[in-house]
Amino acid sequence: MATPSRPLSPHLQVYRWRATMLSSILNRMTGLILTAAFALLCIWLMAVASGSESYACVARLLRGPLGVLLLLGVGASLSFHLLTGVRHLLWDAGLGFDKSTARRTSWLVFAGTVILTLGLLVWVLA
Repeated sequence: MATPSRPLSPHLQVYRWRATMLSSILNRMTGLILTAAFALLCIWLMAVASGSESYACVARLLRGPLGVLLLLGVGASLSFHLLTGVRHLLWDAGLGFDKSTARRTSWLVFAGTVILTLGLLVWVLA
């Protein structure tokens, strides 16, 4: 019989954080963020269909600082999820399974996300 003070399985505190672990967790989180963003897109489309007053209200909200921050968050999530999806496609083709390549591609996904998000920021502020 197991002693009650010992955990039955390791917890996150036992594991050393790695780029591959973080990219897996962030991939799931960005999927949830993109789902919420799709709901916001539906709200925006309903405002467009409802008339100019509804659209003006939503457009005013999205053009403010909160809207720009929201756009950057969704853009970063989309960039990360897209790049991770490409990484998974490579895995489906049988490429990049060894530890060093998996670690390297995780860091490439992080770097690509930063570059694409900064590009989006430049585009939005221009």
